[in-house]
Formats: sequence, C-alpha cells, structure tokens
Amino acid sequence: MTIESYPDWLRPPAEGYTAEDLDRLPDLPPHTELLDGSLIFVSPQTRFHMRTLRRLERALEAAVPEGWEVCREMTVRLDRRNRPEPDLAVVDERGDTGPRQTFSVAGDVLLAIEVVSEESQERDRQVKPRKYAAAGIRHFWRVEGDDEGRPIVHTYELDPATMSYGLTGIHHKQLKLDRPFPVDIDLT
Repeated sequence: MTIESYPDWLRPPAEGYTAEDLDRLPDLPPHTELLDGSLIFVSPQTRFHMRTLRRLERALEAAVPEGWEVCREMTVRLDRRNRPEPDLAVVDERGDTGPRQTFSVAGDVLLAIEVVSEESQERDRQVKPRKYAAAGIRHFWRVEGDDEGRPIVHTYELDPATMSYGLTGIHHKQLKLDRPFPVDIDLT
C-alpha cells in the first residue's frame, strides 16, 4: 500500500487538528475523539462496557429533571483543540441545535461519565477528568469494573475555586445521590 492510498487525515497539520475538523474530515472511524489537537481512535468495547452503559443510560433517562437529556457517545467541545466523547453525558436541552448536531458545548453539560476500558485507563482516569473540570463541567463519574464484572462508580463534583474535581463517593452496589439530581441505581 502506498502513502497516497491512506486518508489525508493520517498526516495531521503541524498545529494539530481543531474541534471543527472532526466534522470535516472524511471517513473518520466511529467515535473518533480529539485531545490536544490529536485524533484518538477508540478500540472495540467489551461486554462489561456495553452492559454498564445500557444500565446507566436507562436509569439516568428515568431520573434526569425536565429540560435535561442523556446523550450517549456524542462529543463535547471543550475548546478549540479538545472534543472528547464521554460515554454518557447529561446535557441542557436548550443546547439542542437540531438533528444534525454533532457535539455539545461544555457549558451545556451537567455530568460527563466515562466507563474505563483497558485501552482508555489513562485518558479516562487522568486526562479527560482534568479537561472536563477545566471546561467547567460540574459533575463527573468514572466507572470501573470489579473482579466479578460489576460496576464501581466514582463520583466527583467540581470545586469552582480550583477548577478541579473532588471525590464525593465510591459506589459499589448502589448509586444513590442527591446531586446533580436525585438518582438511585442498583449496580448489581
């Protein structure tokens, strides 16, 4: 295979890609993210990942207050060079720009959730939470799997003075919270 047969986007511009480029680059793989101007490609997901997302999505859809929506695997524009794709996000419906919308802006996101995969550990534990906090996303949940394949949910809230997350709980069997809105999820 010659270099000419590869897509042009495999050779990034010297200054890196921008958030707008994700909508313009042809034939990107599904769920491509942008972190620090670099394209990030997601590996195939595990059964744990799929089941956990489904459980959380259903529970959140039943719990979110009026005026908020649960979005699955849709990017969030944090700034010009960062457009990650949380596994789930709770977003303000007023940010809906129509059926062709490809991302939410950080100011419309109340909660971002990442389900950690083996290949995404560093991004989901360190990189993304730091970027979500810096962008002002008020709540973040990180979901890990235990040895039996059950979800453990780590919940965080933004400290506006430091623009960093503080841990508010680690939930093993039951996720029962009042903030950012009342939710009660059986994790078993």
